[in-house]
Amino acid sequence: MQVKWLRAALNNLDEIAAYIALENPQAAAMVVARIMSAVQQLKTLPASGRPGRVLGTRELLVTGLPYLLPYRIRGQQIEILRVFHTSRQPPAHW
Repeated sequence: MQVKWLRAALNNLDEIAAYIALENPQAAAMVVARIMSAVQQLKTLPASGRPGRVLGTRELLVTGLPYLLPYRIRGQQIEILRVFHTSRQPPAHW
């Protein structure tokens, strides 16, 4: 399966990395690497995320980090919708 990052998800990832890098650039790189690794696992196990709060989506928790990756499967493509910190109130739609 192919992975497509929506612009909002890439923006989220950039914002997370920039925020963490203010205090610790190495930690920022580690967080981004762990998120990217979690996404790569979806290529072989696309249904591994739990059913999403929003109809037609799934949600992947990034192990050891407070991030949730809502995504949807469209044919042979996995669309990463957002990178979401779990301490925040989830939106009504992604």
